[in-house]
Amino acid sequence: MKKIAIALIMGLLIGLPVTSTHAQLAVAKEGAQLPTLTLNYLGKQPELAGKPLLVEFWATWCPPCRKSIPHLNEIYSKYKGKGLQIVGITDEDAATVQKFLKQVPMDYNVAINTPGSTFEQFGVTAIPTAFLVNKTGKIVWTGHPMELSETEIQSVLN
Repeated sequence: MKKIAIALIMGLLIGLPVTSTHAQLAVAKEGAQLPTLTLNYLGKQPELAGKPLLVEFWATWCPPCRKSIPHLNEIYSKYKGKGLQIVGITDEDAATVQKFLKQVPMDYNVAINTPGSTFEQFGVTAIPTAFLVNKTGKIVWTGHPMELSETEIQSVLN
């Protein structure tokens, strides 16, 4: 019994630093301002200032990410005329992403993360993860891109 109690206490002590470190990384959350995006875009760098924005973190090897791409293409097609920008961010190399885009087109902006910085700024620990941002740069929604509702999108367009 004493060994079990000691093991539980040690587990808690070991887990505490991980939890507090994660909390420090979770900079981007609902209600916060969008962190600065330092990215290398594939193609022309979009003008994002003062526009509603959907930032999505993804990877070519991620099945749920692949499944969400057609959905994001539809959102972009429907709302780009109203100013909505979408940026898909990956930490893979440009050659891998360009090869992937030949098979699975992404109609919105695609960017390569500068080594680790953007994922850490946003506190991203799982992909796909998306952040919906209003015209003033405030994050109004975060979650899986397939769970983003029309109502949430409309709220940043007005």
